[in-house]
Amino acid sequence: MKAENKQVDPVTTEIIRNAFTSIAEDMNATLIRSAYTPVIYEGKDCAVALIDANGEVLGQSLGLPLFLGNLELCIKLIAEKNGWDYFKEGDVIYTNDAYITGTHLNDATIIIPIFRDGKRIGFAASRAHWLDVGAKDPGQPVDSHEIYQEGVRWGPTRLYKNGKARDDVIDLLRQNSRFGDELVGDLNAQIAAGRIGDMRLQTLYDRFGENTITAARERIFEQTRLQEQNSIAAIEDGSYYAEGTLDDDGLGSDPVPIKVRIDVKGENMEVNLDGSSPQVRGCINCGITQTIAAVRVGFKHIVNPESPVNGGSFQSLTVTAAPGSMFYAQEPAACAWYFSSLGLLIDLIGKALAPALPDKAAGAHYGDSMVVYIGGEDPRKNNTRFLMVEPTTGGWGGFNGGDGADSLINLVNGSFRDLPIEIFESKYPVLIRSYGIRTDSGGAGCYRGGNGTYREYELKSEASVTLWFERSHTAAWGLLGGKDGIGPEISINEPGEKTRHCLKANSLSLKPGTVIKTQTGGGGGWGEPEKRDRKLIESDIKNRYISREHARELYGYLE
Repeated sequence: MKAENKQVDPVTTEIIRNAFTSIAEDMNATLIRSAYTPVIYEGKDCAVALIDANGEVLGQSLGLPLFLGNLELCIKLIAEKNGWDYFKEGDVIYTNDAYITGTHLNDATIIIPIFRDGKRIGFAASRAHWLDVGAKDPGQPVDSHEIYQEGVRWGPTRLYKNGKARDDVIDLLRQNSRFGDELVGDLNAQIAAGRIGDMRLQTLYDRFGENTITAARERIFEQTRLQEQNSIAAIEDGSYYAEGTLDDDGLGSDPVPIKVRIDVKGENMEVNLDGSSPQVRGCINCGITQTIAAVRVGFKHIVNPESPVNGGSFQSLTVTAAPGSMFYAQEPAACAWYFSSLGLLIDLIGKALAPALPDKAAGAHYGDSMVVYIGGEDPRKNNTRFLMVEPTTGGWGGFNGGDGADSLINLVNGSFRDLPIEIFESKYPVLIRSYGIRTDSGGAGCYRGGNGTYREYELKSEASVTLWFERSHTAAWGLLGGKDGIGPEISINEPGEKTRHCLKANSLSLKPGTVIKTQTGGGGGWGEPEKRDRKLIESDIKNRYISREHARELYGYLE
């Protein structure tokens, strides 16, 4: 083992900085490769973090941006309630409590304390979406109005104690899921990811020693803190505002308002959500920890996107939400579809700061995960029960210097992906009849908004379908003269029935041969459409991003 140094040189600091990130990436790769369900191993609905003994992030892998800094907050909340001595060597701790994690009950958080010579040196933490955790309907319901309908809720619970599995507790998890074996398989994948984090961190300590790693960590944190303070200080002091609405709360309510005020003063920024809706009867509420994480995503997106997240991040950022509001939900608020409100919130942060940072701000993106659930029995596999869940892609906003991306996953989900057609059709009795870019759905602009996506599902057997599509009331807005994108649409053509149009549906029983066509929204444009380069318009027409009629009407294009 190398001698320990109280001072650390810049080269060693960079080696350790990148080692922290590499450890997190190894953890994430292990989780994805070991998982049992496609929502994780194909969709990549997961995130991991390597965290120090004080609950500060050392490294976080690419994953769902919505969990940015959330895992550390969960550890700190558990420690605040139970004390830091709660975490014991040999523990594997599980929680899905929406009021701790901030998310829905399907998101399983696994925390493994890391010890060295009897001293806690950190944590390996992960979060992954478990397909079913015992909700009233398979997967997660759209029409829930209290948390108890959404699955079995677990506060921090030891699944391993003194290094040994508590088989009775794990079996309880198994028995309360419609897909219990897959649940335990995904649990084991998360545990394996944690073991990798432990092993890699121990190796790093073997190489550099505790004092050198501690000194490098403090330097890394300080560099990040100063960088973010400088980024905030470059914004003109003042208050910045934006607001929008969600279509409803999932139970047919009036539109749900979200209001954002951002106060910038010197090196500090406060995001205040007063005026946003109180917690609603439907399932779009979330815990404060996830609200903080979402604001951090919005902050990183526009204020300081270049640097990786660590314990020095967000020291100058404060988030304020009223207890009992939809962003600081209290028991028994339903939280199954918490992310819709947060997707709009993140976009609104960019809109609020656009006057101060016009060259960094982009038009809004399509904004929601636009989720499709299909479940039933697969006649090709002896009527084995199946449940498919996937998000769908859409258009992002144009920005100064470039068009918005076409058919990209939403900002909330990051590396989460819709399923490849080959995987989809081999796993489930569903045919993908068509899949492509939704022409003309992006907002016009000097830099146009990206287009959404269309996808047609044909059911080959009787199935139950759950849908959650959002942002038709507040479609993706344009900036600086850019036009708004078009919102989502869904049509359901069931044999012998009239075509139905809806954006949300809970466990809708449909016949074989039913065709469901989903169309996601496009992003907002940036800048005045009249200033768009003619060659870009011609290229867009050629590639079917826009139609000739659209080009004539919105761009004044004459052949």
